[in-house]
Amino acid sequence: MSDYVQMWKDLGMDLATHDQLCQVLPTAFGDVYLSQENRPEAMGFWDFVVSEIHGIRPKELIEAQKNGQKVFGTFCVYVPDEVVIAANGIVTGLCGGSQFWVPGGEKVLPRSTCPLIKASVGARLDKTCPFFRIADMYVGETTCDGKKKAYEILGKDVPMYVMDVPQMKREKDIVKWADEIAEFAKKVEEFTGNTITVEKLNEAIKTVNEKRKAMARVFAATKGENIPISGKDRLLMTQIAFFDDPKRCAEMCNKLADELEQRNKDNVSVFPKGTKRILLTGTPLAIPNWKLHHVIETSGAAVVCEEMCTGTRYFENLVDESQTTLDGQFRALSERYMKNNCACFTPNPGRIEDVLRLAKEYHADGVIDVNLKFCCLYDTERYALENACKEAGIRFLGLETDYTDSDAEQLKTRIGAFLELMR
Repeated sequence: MSDYVQMWKDLGMDLATHDQLCQVLPTAFGDVYLSQENRPEAMGFWDFVVSEIHGIRPKELIEAQKNGQKVFGTFCVYVPDEVVIAANGIVTGLCGGSQFWVPGGEKVLPRSTCPLIKASVGARLDKTCPFFRIADMYVGETTCDGKKKAYEILGKDVPMYVMDVPQMKREKDIVKWADEIAEFAKKVEEFTGNTITVEKLNEAIKTVNEKRKAMARVFAATKGENIPISGKDRLLMTQIAFFDDPKRCAEMCNKLADELEQRNKDNVSVFPKGTKRILLTGTPLAIPNWKLHHVIETSGAAVVCEEMCTGTRYFENLVDESQTTLDGQFRALSERYMKNNCACFTPNPGRIEDVLRLAKEYHADGVIDVNLKFCCLYDTERYALENACKEAGIRFLGLETDYTDSDAEQLKTRIGAFLELMR
C-alpha cells in the first residue's frame, strides 16, 4: 500500500507506527483466509479490499470530500445510515477490532474497559487509522456506559454527535427513537448544508434495503445441508459492509450470493459432509477480529450464522418504503432499528427469541456465545440465554476472550471438547 503514503501524511497519521500495522495485517490475513481451500471466486473482491484496507476506500472518501460531501464515522448499527445518505453524506464504520490499537486506548481509558472501545480510542489517538482521520463528524449512541464516556474523549478534536438510544422497547420508546432520528436529521442537514426531502430519504431507504437483501441472500445460502462458504468469509463480507459504498456492497454481495446458490445446486461445499454447525452470538467482531471463527473452523466445525451486530442484526428487518411524509419515514426507521436486540435493552427477550429461531433456521448443532472481556451487558445476559438454549435442547458454550492470541490454545481446547460432546 506504498502508493498511499502521501495520503497518510496529509491525514496527519503516525507513519512509523502505522507501518507496523501494515506489516502484520497481510500475514494474519494470509494465515486465516488465504489458507482456506475451495473458496468462492467472488471472495476475490473482499480479499482485494483487505489488501488495500487503508488505501482504496479512504482515497474514495477523500475525493468525495473534495467534491463537498461530508463523511460521518459511526460506531453502532443503531445509527440510521439512511439519514446521512439522504443528505448526500457518506457513512463509514469506526469500531476497532485489533489488539494493535488497545495500548493507545489504555493511555486514557481504564484497563477494565472492553477491548473494542479501547481499540477505537487508540486508533484515533495514536493516528494509525485513516477512517478516524477522515471522518468529518463522529456519531455515537448510548448503548453502553464505556462508549458514552469514550465519546467525550473522541469529541475533543472532532465534532461528536450522540444519539440517545432508549433502554426499553415500549411504544413511547419507539416514539422517542423516531424523535431522536428526526433531531439527527436536522443536525445532518445543518452539517452538510443539504436538505433531506421525502424523495431523497425514500431513495436512501431503498438503497440500504437493497444492501440488506443482498447480505441476507449470502447468509441464507448456509441454511441448507450444504455449506458453500466458510463463516470466516461471510464474516469478512459483513465487516467490510460497514465501510463500503452501499450500492457497490449490494452488487458484490448479490454476485457472491449467485455463486453460492449455484454451489448449493452443484453440492459444492467448503466443509466435509456431517461437519457440526455452529451459531455464534454475542458481542460484535469488528475487523480485523477473526480469531474465534478461525479457531472454530480449524477445530472441525463450521460457523453457519452470526446473531450479532456483525451478523444478522445488521441486515435483518427492512425499513417500510411506503411512507409519504418525513415523520412517517422517521417512524418507519425507528421501528426497524428498534428491532435490533442489543443487550443494552431491558428486558431483552427478543435476542433469546432470535437465537432460538436462527438456530432452527440454520440447523445449528450448537450455540457459542462469545463475550469480549469487561462487556458486562452480554456477560450478564448469558445466564438467561444459556437456560433458554438448554430448555430448547440446544448445546451451549459460553466463552470470554479479547483481541490477544494468548488464549488461543485454551479456546481450542474448550471448543474441541464442546464439539466432541456433539459427536
